[in-house]
Amino acid sequence: MTDRRQKLFHDEEGNLLWKPRKEQLEAWRYLQAGGKHCEIVWHRRFGKDELCYRWTSRAVLERVGNYWHMLPLQTQARKALWLAVNPHTGKRRIDESFPEYIRDGKPNETEMLIRFKNGSTWQVIGSDNFNSLVGSPPVGLVFSEWALCDPAAWAYLMPILEENKGWVIFNTTPRGRNHAYRSVMSAIKDPDKFGQILPADQTDVFDTNQLDKIRQDLTDVYGDEYGLSVFDQEYMTSFESANIGAILGRALVRAEKDGRINNRHDYDELGAPIEISSDIGRRDASTWWFWQPCPGGFRIVDYLKDSGMDADEWCERLGAKISERGYKLGKIHLPHDARAKTFSAKYSAIEIFLNYFGARVMNIVPNSSKSNRINAARRVIKYTSFHRDKTDKGRDGLVNWSYVYDEERREFSKEPDHNWASHDGDGFSYGALIMEETKPDISEPKPVKQIGIGNQNTATLNDLWNTAPKKTWRI
Repeated sequence: MTDRRQKLFHDEEGNLLWKPRKEQLEAWRYLQAGGKHCEIVWHRRFGKDELCYRWTSRAVLERVGNYWHMLPLQTQARKALWLAVNPHTGKRRIDESFPEYIRDGKPNETEMLIRFKNGSTWQVIGSDNFNSLVGSPPVGLVFSEWALCDPAAWAYLMPILEENKGWVIFNTTPRGRNHAYRSVMSAIKDPDKFGQILPADQTDVFDTNQLDKIRQDLTDVYGDEYGLSVFDQEYMTSFESANIGAILGRALVRAEKDGRINNRHDYDELGAPIEISSDIGRRDASTWWFWQPCPGGFRIVDYLKDSGMDADEWCERLGAKISERGYKLGKIHLPHDARAKTFSAKYSAIEIFLNYFGARVMNIVPNSSKSNRINAARRVIKYTSFHRDKTDKGRDGLVNWSYVYDEERREFSKEPDHNWASHDGDGFSYGALIMEETKPDISEPKPVKQIGIGNQNTATLNDLWNTAPKKTWRI
């Protein structure tokens, strides 16, 4: 170790200030040996971010480049990382990990950025605004609370990091069986990656009495059900408990246990036509759920999500998906505000979809309160099955679609958190409103004549709006 890097871990008298805990050594040695992909699911208070800080402080001196430390939201990043204080020393953690003698000037408090004398930079950002920094691609990347981050951020940054021959560390506690579960399990199996799950009863941070007290305190605050879920996730690193505040989390856990999430739940060519529900946005992501009615309920056989696409592009992409899979198309259900919501400056979304698919295919979801949609989603998901591989990203969103718990008021928000997962939840709940009206009987479905796609008639927007039954807005 060079003198400068050695000083990062020692005081002026040479006393060791920081070293990995014994249970952290395996991950540290993997990184020391040149490992590029490290996933650590460690319990609360075990020093996940501390290890990432310390590793990055070495890396910025070894290789000149840009380094990012990413939290789920930019607004969280300032409080949780940039301004965080070590309670044992009273010093800011960034000052301990990146001391003044390796910096080039004062930290940029506005951009949460530190420049170093050798030309490297380190910046705290959110997974909700990663694309605003793509002009300065990283060579080292930390995803903090990875289970809550937008997985699209990693999908975008992964090829950039590979091209740069950089490294990534994912640290998190579980939030249900979402993308973080799949990625750490994959890392554990991959000999070139490192994956580790450490619950609190396998480290020396807490003894049994302390854990019992923490469990009791959490149930006192949240109640038995949510309190135990928090304890199991945060301290026992369990992926089996539903996310705290999750709207559909427990239902998805039940679906997994009931065998309703697997690749057998695929499109049935002899079954009913596909119904597509959506949540559309102009700058935000748009999501599309592909439902097929079946005996006793529904199966979701496909899913699409992307951002930055206009209505014309979505029409072409949906049309290609329908043709490629050989789907018989029933209807495409756009949200009730599609008449006003515009992808482009000239036409509303419904006008563009009408022109492409024809009026017989298009439908407007009834105007309904968000609480009614949420209740419909909770009812419908009980008799809904999912194709595991084709809907995995959508289910990630449903697992993370949740209310926010206010620690001061000790209550959940009245509406779901508006984050990357809300589009998946909204698209699913719009579909649930429609599907609930047409829940199939538990019997074999009758053959249904296929409705193709294309410009099948010349109904205008007003024709659709004025002639559709007002209860369902169907054609």
